[in-house]
Amino acid sequence: MATHHPSHHPAHRVAGIGPTIFATVTAEAVRTGAANLGQGFPDDDGPAEMLQIAADQITGGNNQYGPGPGLPELREAVAADRRDRWGQQVTADDVLITVGATEAIAASVLGLVDAGRQVVVLEPTYDAYTAAIGLAEATVRPVRLRLEPDAAGVRHWSLDRDAVAAAVAEPETAAVLLNTPHNPTGTVLGREDLEFIADLVRGTDIVVISDEVYERLVFSGDGLTHVPFATLPGMADQTVTISSAAKSFNVTGWKTGWAIAPADLLRPITAAKQFLSYVGVTPLQPAVAWALGNADDWSAEWTETLRARRASLITALQDAGLEVLGSEGTYFLITDIAPLGLGISGEEFCRRLPAAVGVAAIPVTAFVTPAAAADPDDPVHTLVRWTFCKNDATLDRAARALASGVRDRFTGVAGPSPDRSA
Repeated sequence: MATHHPSHHPAHRVAGIGPTIFATVTAEAVRTGAANLGQGFPDDDGPAEMLQIAADQITGGNNQYGPGPGLPELREAVAADRRDRWGQQVTADDVLITVGATEAIAASVLGLVDAGRQVVVLEPTYDAYTAAIGLAEATVRPVRLRLEPDAAGVRHWSLDRDAVAAAVAEPETAAVLLNTPHNPTGTVLGREDLEFIADLVRGTDIVVISDEVYERLVFSGDGLTHVPFATLPGMADQTVTISSAAKSFNVTGWKTGWAIAPADLLRPITAAKQFLSYVGVTPLQPAVAWALGNADDWSAEWTETLRARRASLITALQDAGLEVLGSEGTYFLITDIAPLGLGISGEEFCRRLPAAVGVAAIPVTAFVTPAAAADPDDPVHTLVRWTFCKNDATLDRAARALASGVRDRFTGVAGPSPDRSA
């Protein structure tokens, strides 16, 4: 007699979600031994004293649940850093410690956006935003950044103000989810653009969720600086500011982030967060608190290191025949592979790149809607994201691999083998 096995179906909110392109590309990089310039985690550790404090906390017995909102010393350190660095007038009571910025984003959307409402995002859009909005059973309302050449012919991304205004004005809009400096494009929104958005939402019930995890990583020589959205006139009461230790202090695996907001916004965020993870990782919080108060010199040196690595990667990518788009912040560059004349999409390029060339990267189609990703006429169709937060050895290996002839390796023309040595 045949045994009946029940069929289990995923909930509709996760149906169709498979492994991300990040996981797929990283696995292919590992399989082929390629230099991984795809996933955005640095090879270099953060400040040595910060790491030692974390180790001492663990061996010293600080390994149990901490307070739900986070350890008081970290909450105060976050508030002091925002006050001293950016002039954002907040106290420890305005700070919630989360399991990375990703949880802060998810808890903010779950706590503040009702099902059926919409969240305006800038596209290309970090994929965790789309996932969080979907879990809240709300709708993503993408607004595409414009891509236009500057006077020197270098294409840069910029805010499409008319499109943003139209999206914000729609009655379904409950929130605007900003990200500046912006992943994946490296765009840094200037004060005028941010004030334009502030003018759109001021006096409405629309909340601005401002993801500022790359706040310390602005490289432009054009006078651009990071402007926290909550510091604009009238915006403190409508803004949730999100950041983390991951991108500031090279500890992406620590998953220690925070949300900063006035009490009426922070309460529903806390309500959602406490049933996601309850508390953050207790022994790491004193170490992050130390870094916020004492690691400015390390942070400045790291920024300069990244600036030099960015310049090296730009040269390697241009020498390989790719168009490099303008980037003012984060640790990402975007290129257009169209000049190679391969006639393939950025996604196919990235899937084949590790084996063919010995380097890994991420297609920008991973950061747009499925319809846009499937459209061969969409400008993002041939765009690829690369990271320069890797160490010099990895970047040198990637440069040598790119120099082996990207176009020839994709078209089967014989050339020197890609360098996969460590």
